[in-house]
Amino acid sequence: MNNLAHIVTFILFASILFSCTGESNTNFVSVSDRQILVGGTPYFIKGICYHPVPKGSDQRSFENITEDLALMKEAGINTIRLYSPIDEKAVLDKIHESGLKVIIGFGYNQGGYYDILSGSFIDYVNKYKTHKAILFWEPGNEYNYHPEWFGDDIQNWYTALNHAADMIHANDPAHPVATAHGELPDSLALSACPNIDVWGMNVYRWDNPEGIFEEWARISSKPMYLSEAGADSYMVVDSNGYEQGENEKAQADATQNILDDIFRNREICSGVAIFAFNDELWKAGNNNAYNPGGSAPFSGGVPYDGAANEEYWGIVDIDRNKKLAYEVVKQKYTANPGNEK
Repeated sequence: MNNLAHIVTFILFASILFSCTGESNTNFVSVSDRQILVGGTPYFIKGICYHPVPKGSDQRSFENITEDLALMKEAGINTIRLYSPIDEKAVLDKIHESGLKVIIGFGYNQGGYYDILSGSFIDYVNKYKTHKAILFWEPGNEYNYHPEWFGDDIQNWYTALNHAADMIHANDPAHPVATAHGELPDSLALSACPNIDVWGMNVYRWDNPEGIFEEWARISSKPMYLSEAGADSYMVVDSNGYEQGENEKAQADATQNILDDIFRNREICSGVAIFAFNDELWKAGNNNAYNPGGSAPFSGGVPYDGAANEEYWGIVDIDRNKKLAYEVVKQKYTANPGNEK
């Protein structure tokens, strides 16, 4: 089925479903040309990546969700991107009540917990597909960087991804399926995954991702967004006029330049999930203290030192103190509407 036929079938099926159940279609999410639509209205993702691990722990916790949502709402954030599902309806309810939506990510092998390998991800889709917080589903996070996870043949991942998208479409006509690809998808990815409705791209091209929008326009007419973009607040060396050590100004300047590029290209790009909301002390060394370093694939494009210091990537610190980048995000997001183009 070609892309246009798929979109038409998707919309017609959902319209029939909602008319039969009497459910309002104001939360129905679809795609049309390069746009993401919520209830028929263009939706621009002013997002944030969110994996809240408390100080001293290496496990995600939503104990701080009320404060975090207040900070997100103040900053004009309308979308939370998650790397794994939230199986707590009360948390999803709070997100919806705050006026935000979520992108739910699914991992490939999570020991059978709502993962793609076991097929249990579809149980989560069926459990929460009517929840009003859901924006769309997103299997995979830059797995194209790891062919070794798939028998050294990345085609195996793309086959699994396309099949997962097909299963979601069969079970939930009310939400599109995305994936978070590492950088621009190549011809193999695009040809192997026709069931992907929205292409997310994790992009670290210094403070200037603008080129990827023209590159995407040349190879696809589907919606895209930057599923990760941003900078950390630590400089490993003096570079580009920024001093070594903790440096919020470097992070803020890079975030401003990145967001300016994105908002200038709204005819191609459907938004961004800035990486990340809070600092994550579990990523390098002692979980109770900040440590430079960490490991991130293909991270040489991180501004302004080419080094990924993964514990310093939040726009707020571990105690939820606002960094300079928070104020940049707030200014850019609140000045740019999120539900029309």
